[in-house]
Amino acid sequence: MTREEIENKIATYTGGRAAEEVIFGTISTGASNDIEQATKLARAMVTRYGMCEDFDMVALETVSNQYLGGDAALACSAETQARVDLQVVELVKKQHEKAKGILTENREKLDKLAKFLYEKETITGEEFMGILNG
Repeated sequence: MTREEIENKIATYTGGRAAEEVIFGTISTGASNDIEQATKLARAMVTRYGMCEDFDMVALETVSNQYLGGDAALACSAETQARVDLQVVELVKKQHEKAKGILTENREKLDKLAKFLYEKETITGEEFMGILNG
């Protein structure tokens, strides 16, 4: 995946939390798994994929037992670990703001989709695109 594709995926992971904030003005524990996935992907961007300007193409994380769950361990100093954490937080926050912006700009479509799902409980891809493009 490209950097842009990964960033978009992180934004997607933050979409549930962003929707709670846009619609209800509050947050819940409902997005916990998505938050974990967004954070994991952002950390991999910085530590494994060489997609962080500060660290360039330096591998800061090693993966052992790749086929048995892939345990990852940082292979850098405590100071560098702190910098990695800052990069990860910044990346996730930026994509979370992007998701909130998209939802806010498309609030009317979001409300239509929610109403449709409330009434029908399921939605096909064609129905979804019809509402999105309508």
